[in-house]
This record gives sequence, C-alpha cells and structure tokens, in this order.
Amino acid sequence: MDLFMAISLFFLCFIFFIYKSYLQKRNQNCYLLGYECYKASDDLKLDTETCGKLILRNKNLGSDQYKFLLRTMVNAGIGEETYGPRNVIDGTEETPNLSGSLSEVDDIVFGTLDKLFDNNGVSPSEIDILVITISMITSVPSLPARVINRYKMRDDVKVFNLSGMGCSASVIAVDLVHHLFKTYMNSFAVIVSSESLIPNWYRGNERSMMLPNILFRLGGCSLLLTNKSSMKHKSLMKLKLSVRFHGGASDEAYQSCTRVEDSQGYCGFSLSKSLPQAAAKAVTMNFRVLLPKTLPLRELVRYATVSFLHSKTNNKGKTPSLNMKSGFQHFCIHPGGRAVIDAMGRSLGLNEYDLEPTRMALHRFGNTSAAGIWYVLSYMEAKKRLKKGDRILMISLGAGFKCNNCVWEVMKDAMDDVNVWKDCISRYPVKSTANTSFLEKYSWVNELEPQPNKKIEKIKN
Repeated sequence: MDLFMAISLFFLCFIFFIYKSYLQKRNQNCYLLGYECYKASDDLKLDTETCGKLILRNKNLGSDQYKFLLRTMVNAGIGEETYGPRNVIDGTEETPNLSGSLSEVDDIVFGTLDKLFDNNGVSPSEIDILVITISMITSVPSLPARVINRYKMRDDVKVFNLSGMGCSASVIAVDLVHHLFKTYMNSFAVIVSSESLIPNWYRGNERSMMLPNILFRLGGCSLLLTNKSSMKHKSLMKLKLSVRFHGGASDEAYQSCTRVEDSQGYCGFSLSKSLPQAAAKAVTMNFRVLLPKTLPLRELVRYATVSFLHSKTNNKGKTPSLNMKSGFQHFCIHPGGRAVIDAMGRSLGLNEYDLEPTRMALHRFGNTSAAGIWYVLSYMEAKKRLKKGDRILMISLGAGFKCNNCVWEVMKDAMDDVNVWKDCISRYPVKSTANTSFLEKYSWVNELEPQPNKKIEKIKN
C-alpha cells in the first residue's frame, strides 16, 4: 500500500510538473497584435526648395560644404517627401526650445498610440508594461509619465524609459518585453520608439556631423504586444528569437557614432570613419549566435563543407557564404542610408527585390531612427508580400556600437494594412532613388570657387 501511494504521489508530481512547464512555456510567447507608424502633416515636408532655403540660412557653410551637401543629398537615397522638424521648416533651428521639442514628441507618441488603441480594441487601462525609447530628449516628469497621464493608465503599470539606444532601440525594447513576459503572465505591453529632432539639428560645418541632417527625418512608431494565448488568433506575428550584441568595449566601436560638440560649440552626431568596420563586426558577431539557431541544418552542413574544401584548396576566389533565404523569406533592414543598405545586401547575398522595402522606406520617409524597420515592414504589408508561416529577419544597428536582430513568424495571410503608405504605395517602387531634383536645381554649385562670400551672393541671386 505504501509503495502504491508513493508511486501515485510521484506520478501526480510528475504530471503537475509537466503541466506547469506547459503553462509557463505557453505564456512566455510574444505576439505582435498591431503597430502604427507616424506620418507627419504635409507642411513638414522637406522638398528641394525647403532644403535649399535651409542650407542658405546656415552662415557657417562655405563652398566645400555646399558641394559636399549637394553630392551627398543626390546620392543618399532620400526622396522629396520626407518630413523635417517644425523649427527647421519655420526657420528657427538656431533657437530650439523645450516646449517645441516636447510638442514634437507628443505629436508622434500620442498620434500613434491613439490609432493603436482604437484599431486593436485594447484600452490603455489594460496595458501592463510600457516601454518608451526616445534617445535624445528628457523631461521631468519623464516621457512615460506623460503617456500614463494622457491615457490615465493603471498605477501598477511597469514602466521602462530607454534612452541613448539610438537606431536599434525598438528591437532592444522588443527583447526586453519578451523577457518580461516570462515573469508577467497574461499581459499587454506597449512600445513607443521615435527620436527628437528639434533640439538636435546640427548647425555647424563639420562634414562628419552634417550627414545626419541629410539622413534623419521625423518619424516614430507604437507597438502592441502580448503573451496571452487567447490573443494568438488575432496576432500579426510571433517572435521566434531575438539576439543582441554590444561592441562598446572597443574604443573604435564606442566612438564610431557619438553626440559631441564641434569646435564652434554646435552639438550634433559625429559619424567617424571607423563606423563601417564597427557595423560589420557587430553584424558578424550577432549572426554567429543567431544563424545557427535559425537556418536549417542542411544549409549549415553545406556551408561547413564548402568552407572546409575552400580552405584546403587555397582557393582565392569568392569566399563561401550562407544562403540566408533558406531560413528567411523577408528582410527588414534598418534604413540608415544607401551605403548601409548596399553593404548589408552584399554581405547577406540579397537581390534588389529583397532590398526594395528598405530602399523605398528610406526614399519616402528617410532614416526615422529606431522606427525605421517598422516602416519597412509596413511597406511589405502594403505590397501584400507577407504570407502565413513566412519568417522575417529584422536587422537593426545603433550607436554603441550595437547590432540587435529578431526573427518573426507571420501568423496570418491578411497582413495587408497599407498604414502610412496609403497615399503613395501605387507610386512605389520608384525606378531610381537618386534625388535628381537637387542636381538639376543646384548643379552650378560644383562650379563655385572656394570663396564663401561670392558663393552666397550667387545663391541669393
């Protein structure tokens, strides 16, 4: 009898352990229920005419800077319909203020959150976790506190304010929420990612600090996530894996993208010559962890075999590479600039069809920092590319230097919301992302002699 009781007790404990493990695993999933990207009003568009006036207002620029700006703007992959900060449009970029900066943030944060809650039928009072990732501005009370006050959220909401994370912040936030879901069961989480441009527009003449003015544009996004298994049928995507790499221990990587003051005291982002090397190393180190977990075994075996034979034959030809498309159907690459997209395309073996969403997001909306990859995803939706079961690789790069990637599985075929692309998706893809309007209007800049006064006079005329 005692033996029977002992066996029964052991069996019941075993069943309880299995059931508990099943419940924990089921509730540790991370589902994306919806997302909203920000689209500014048309009066904030930075077209050729507006950019020309903006450049003319900067009295610190000389002929070399004008030529550099013209050459870079034409080849940056930025179109005529991106959006700039209000103070730049109004001509007051020399005197940014806190009220204007917070107003810009409020427009993005509240604008996307209002749509997110309305479109997904979730009340702000149901939110258990709130993560805000806006790097270049701070306020008291904090930015999350502004959200809590606006939507009258519960007093036990778990709040996280990530600052200084740069262009990879939204993926970092997703990874954070995924880990929090392992502790907080049956929860809703909201992530808001953007950047503050009004107080950070560079007004000097250092080339390494002028480039962000060309690339960075107004944008942002809000995401709604949950680990509730009952919401699985309503979800757009399921998070399969997230991998983070931080190369900040290297001085070169740490200094490759920094916010500094120039010799005249103007503050801005400095992009050093070591940035490409830092980015390449960060991507490589991240993929060393991510790819063995995501690519099929047959592809890993093929790559190992080909690499071994290549090393034994001392072949100096093309180095063997992994077939990324064996594990992923879509690639959301950070639209940081044309050079970034080109480099990622070459290293991953992607064709123009694979890179099209990223190129078009850069062309239409510019580099919107951490929100950029969600504009890329939105383009894929608008073009009806996504099918149930497809896997999406999101690749984000940021100051530090960081490479943070995540893998999503599409949960439904009906991912076809045009979102912010509604008024323009029929015009895309464009045949060329070169901004020929600048070249046509300002090509004479290349003929100017290095005499700032004469050059400014000619421009005025």
